[in-house]
Amino acid sequence: MAESSGVELEVFRHALAGVAEEMGVALRRAAYSPNIKERADCSAAVFDPDGEMVAQAEHIPVHLGAMPASVRAVLDTYGALRPGEQVCLNDPYLGGTHLPDLTLVTGVFTDSEELLGYVANRAHHADVGGAAPGSMPASATEIAMEGLRIPPILIADAHGERSDVVALIAANSRTPSERRGDVRAQFAANHVGARRLRELASRMGPLRLRQAMAAVCDYSDRRVRAAVRQIPDGCYRYCDVLEVGAGVSIRAAVTVDGDEVTIDFAGTDPQIPVNLNAVLAVTQSCAMFVFRMLTDPDAPPNAGCYRSLRVRAPEGSVVNARFPAPSAAGNVETSQRIVDVLLGCFAQAIPERVPAASQGTMNNLLIGAGGIGAGGAAAFSYYETLGGGEGGTPHRPGMSGVHTGMTNTQNTPAEAVELDYPLRVWRYELRSSSGGAGTHPGGEGLIREIEVLVDCTLTVQSERREHPPWGLHGGCPGAVGRNMLRRADGTEIQLPSKGTWPLRRGDRIRLETPGGGGWGAPGVDQAQ
Repeated sequence: MAESSGVELEVFRHALAGVAEEMGVALRRAAYSPNIKERADCSAAVFDPDGEMVAQAEHIPVHLGAMPASVRAVLDTYGALRPGEQVCLNDPYLGGTHLPDLTLVTGVFTDSEELLGYVANRAHHADVGGAAPGSMPASATEIAMEGLRIPPILIADAHGERSDVVALIAANSRTPSERRGDVRAQFAANHVGARRLRELASRMGPLRLRQAMAAVCDYSDRRVRAAVRQIPDGCYRYCDVLEVGAGVSIRAAVTVDGDEVTIDFAGTDPQIPVNLNAVLAVTQSCAMFVFRMLTDPDAPPNAGCYRSLRVRAPEGSVVNARFPAPSAAGNVETSQRIVDVLLGCFAQAIPERVPAASQGTMNNLLIGAGGIGAGGAAAFSYYETLGGGEGGTPHRPGMSGVHTGMTNTQNTPAEAVELDYPLRVWRYELRSSSGGAGTHPGGEGLIREIEVLVDCTLTVQSERREHPPWGLHGGCPGAVGRNMLRRADGTEIQLPSKGTWPLRRGDRIRLETPGGGGWGAPGVDQAQ
């Protein structure tokens, strides 16, 4: 195919992205759990026949950056998939993120069985077993305690869905019917994606479709390299810590050389017997997020965007953990700190483009019961990540009460919480005066207070409870978060940033999320 014109490239990129976007819509509409249908804790993407990502929906960064590694694990295990075959996996050590995130990969074929590519989606299942409801137990010292680990396995073949594999997944969850429903929603999403990709091929022809996929990736590569050349050459270093014990350090050096960037995490602390370990796929995903954000965020998001990026992480460290290290919170909390570290590096190179630190945590709140609870309540598993303050940017104040960094989910409306779970929402509001002061102040955090109506179990996984989100260029830090437990008798206890606790009917949990850091000294007009 002759080199595509700019108009053709725009048509190709939006046609491919539209496939992924429609997959996400189908997944949410068909899902059973509020975590997927309300919070949109799911992502979708399209891959070429070689397993290279050619398009993604604007879903969750930590899902999408790691998904290519899952597709590669599938192809390494099975080779090119055959018609009817679909593979599921959640193994963090084979391209997954953490065990609740189940990925489904499907081959797409013409009527004559010519491979067009692959469609894949990833969805966070509210419970996949393990030591505590929600499958993110703070007590986990190895991954076996976090739930069912699934290597690449055929979940469908030429004869249709493999009910034995679906039954296995459901049997290891405290909420099996919800798992079956969400798995089938993932089937539906890939069915929609496969149909749309076949329709594209029928209009363009399989050869032209594959050429278009390659052209869009090449286009993204050219755009990103042009943006990288605008960053001054040099090596830029930064360090930040996770709130575990005396602190776990994450160090990075970003080296810019012409139109290429190398990120090296040498010096980062070793992996720990706590579930804050990030696997390599998560760390690469964080690097890809920051790299795209600070180079050309409008370039079509695909494999071409990252050809000029190299990521090195010492094996056995908290950013490249080895089996059997637990990793549930590495995906949701360590990922946020990796982003902060990389922003700290780039702030030295391109200070006019880097925002102050955002809240730096996903404020994971998990409440559930494993069996028949008080008053005859059935098993349930509520999971939510809470927004907070965005850091002030060089051009505007930070937004309030939003998800930032490696997450891009929505909130669960109070009405949905109370309809689907034995919970009552007492407060859901912005946390005033939590954003850091500055020329462009940081955004405000949130307050979410929930009462449990049955005896159950609480898990909290959070960060920035001791070390505030930092400001930049004289801006003030945002407020640290707080986790509060109010017992039914009125006693109030401040909880640590992470832990699992029993709750009794009438207890309330209140999370106050961090504000964002401010950008620029307060009262100073940066335009002067």
